[in-house]
Amino acid sequence: MLSDAMEDYLKAIYRLQSEGGAPVSTSAIAEEVGKTAPTVTSMVQNLADRGLVEREKYKGVELTPEGETVALEVVRHHRLLEAYLAEHLDYSWVDVHEEADILEHHISEEFERRVADVLDDPAVDPHGDPIPGADLRPLDRDETTPLSDHEAGDHVVVSRVRDRDEAELAYLDDAGIRPGTPLEVVDVAPFGMVTVRIDDDEQSLPEGVARTIRVRPAGADRTPTEGVTDA
Repeated sequence: MLSDAMEDYLKAIYRLQSEGGAPVSTSAIAEEVGKTAPTVTSMVQNLADRGLVEREKYKGVELTPEGETVALEVVRHHRLLEAYLAEHLDYSWVDVHEEADILEHHISEEFERRVADVLDDPAVDPHGDPIPGADLRPLDRDETTPLSDHEAGDHVVVSRVRDRDEAELAYLDDAGIRPGTPLEVVDVAPFGMVTVRIDDDEQSLPEGVARTIRVRPAGADRTPTEGVTDA
């Protein structure tokens, strides 16, 4: 049995590996989980002793195949719960992340199966993040790009958005920006604002927010396992 904290660390390492590759520095893990460096070092050693991570001094940490499987299971629980809360319990997509963070460690495999059946095995959660399959195979490489990387005149479709900042999600909700929303980049200001057109409306987004919105070119086919993000 692993503690909730151990699972949280494995999920954090998985996300960091997915975004920037392995190995992952202990300082990056500390920032991700909000703990001090000594606390992270102690936990990483504990995980290494259990065969869940490999640690190389001065280089960082990498999940073992067993550690990756555990991380994928936690991610699957989290994203299925987010989808269930949003679709069947009338939770806003702004609020589901925190609830799923609490519940993800405490559901049985039978409960997971029933939730997946009720939802008809969804490919993505409310924020557009891909849900690992029941076989816990690694997700495909992320082929999306940040909205902030695009130039005026580009036509894109929102694939997913970061799910951990409630104020940011509320802001995007008010702006009408959700997974599946087509956008035209109207202007990229040198002082950090990205203006997009949604139907006949224009919205100016801070560059920091635009960086967290992952998009694909308009017309591109979307696979059900498109990338990994902030579970």
